[in-house]
Amino acid sequence: QVQLVESGGGLVQAGGSLRLSCVASGRTFSSYDLAWFRQAPGKEREFVVAITWSDSSKYNEDFVKGRFTISRDNAKNTVYLQMNSLKPEDTAVYYCAARRMGFIIATTPGEFNYWGQGTQVTVSS
Repeated sequence: QVQLVESGGGLVQAGGSLRLSCVASGRTFSSYDLAWFRQAPGKEREFVVAITWSDSSKYNEDFVKGRFTISRDNAKNTVYLQMNSLKPEDTAVYYCAARRMGFIIATTPGEFNYWGQGTQVTVSS
């Protein structure tokens, strides 16, 4: 069982930055694929970015467009999401997700087994 705890959300003005963190329990963090999803009110959960156990990454280029960067620190059991140039439309609850290593990069919620409780990101205009 893996437990994920996100932090780092908050209120920021448009154009600002935030860094989200997600700390995982367990001793096999390095063998997990990780991802960030987000969910705005009244909308479905949306893929943001994923990073595999081997450090390959995939972004949702529909809206990321070079503004976000995912990274992981296996020694700290932590995955980060650096978000720059934030826009009001980035406002959502951001969720960290994990699964045991796979053969391809996962980008849908159903492919992940473990979820954090979410952290609210609000971007004011």
